[in-house]
Parts: sequence; structure tokens; C-alpha cells
Amino acid sequence: MSSATNSALPRAVLSRAALTTAAEAAVAAGGTCADLRRDAWGHGVIEVAHAIADAGIPQALVDDEEIALGLRSTGIDAVTAGAPDVDPYLLFGLPGSGRTPVMRLVGTVMSTKQLHPGDAVSYGYTHRATADTTVALVTGGYAQGIVRALGNHGRAEIDGALRPIIGRVAMDVCVVDLEGADAAEGTEVVYFGGTGPARDALADWTRITGLTVGELITVAGMSSGREWQP
Repeated sequence: MSSATNSALPRAVLSRAALTTAAEAAVAAGGTCADLRRDAWGHGVIEVAHAIADAGIPQALVDDEEIALGLRSTGIDAVTAGAPDVDPYLLFGLPGSGRTPVMRLVGTVMSTKQLHPGDAVSYGYTHRATADTTVALVTGGYAQGIVRALGNHGRAEIDGALRPIIGRVAMDVCVVDLEGADAAEGTEVVYFGGTGPARDALADWTRITGLTVGELITVAGMSSGREWQP
């Protein structure tokens, strides 16, 4: 099994309904300014700014004056200084907030391969199979925020079950052990978010990598193809 450098990017699937519900709750709690820096925490500053404005949050804090000017031209009060009073964890449904995640980061199964005891995966051979198993080559690598430290430590959701990410994470792909199950080519793989067992996987990622939830989701969202859904 070889890494495919021309593989499709993973997708950051974004829920407009989850964002709107959270923004409306922020308004009800008295929130007046949302932190939309770092390309709105990986979710896309323009889309998020318009969604929160429609929900009634009157002001957005953004990274620089160029972004602010662009948003102001569409009627949004964007500023580059001040203290936001809307909790971004609540707004984006991040782990610990109790809200539905706005972002679901998904890859797809590119191919599968049988391994036998002693067979190794990925470069450097940091993982060798201890029993017969099937592994999946999945879109998503360190260039898209699937941090190298997740190799042999992180997990991904396939067909409703969390499976280990094994071997070293490559630039655009990683390998997931199906642990006796199988997966068809094109099967969706959830790294974090959604409503299944990977919903709060970012909490595990922070423990494994030492990075914050904000750092992880921002890199993943800005490096993947973003797709808004109702």
C-alpha cells in the first residue's frame, strides 16, 4: 500500500443549523461580539460572520482590517480590537460545551489491504501487525491537520466504531486498522465531530498532541475542503 500524493482532501462538513442554534443561544445570554479570528476557527470567517449576524449577534472580532472592510461592505459590524463576549467553544460546539459540533472532519477509504503478523505499515515501520487484520488507506494526513502524533495513538470512526490510526501519518493519508471489520472504497471516515463516537475526539487529540482544541480545529478546517450543509 503506497501513499497517494494526489488523493482528495478530507472535508470539513459544517452544519449551519448547529451554528445558528448556538448563535441564537449566545444572543439570548446577552452575547454581543463573537471571536471570528483565525478564519473563524477554521470554519470560514465570511460564512460564520453572516450566520451569526442573521442570528442576531451584532459584532464580529476579526484578524485584520482587510477582512473587516470586506465584511463591513456587506453590512456586518466587524472590528479588529476589543474583547469578545461569546464563548467560541459554545458557538462552534467544541468538546466540553455540551453543544452539537458545527464541524465534522471526514475522510474517505481509498483502498483496503490484508495484513499478516509481522507486516508493517507506513514509512518507518512504526507499527507491525500482531495478527491477521485488514487496514484502510484513508484520505487525510498531517498537511490537513491529522497531526503526526496521532499515529499509533489516535482513532477514527468508521461505520459507527472507533478504529486505531496506525503507523506514521503521511502528508495526505493515514492508515486505519479495521480490527476484523471491512470497509468499502469510498466509505466515510470521521476524524472528529458529528453525532457518533468521534463527536468529541478533539478532546483526545489535545491529550495526545499537546495542542489546544482551537489550534487543532483551525488547522484542520483551513486545510480541508469546506462544505456547508443546512
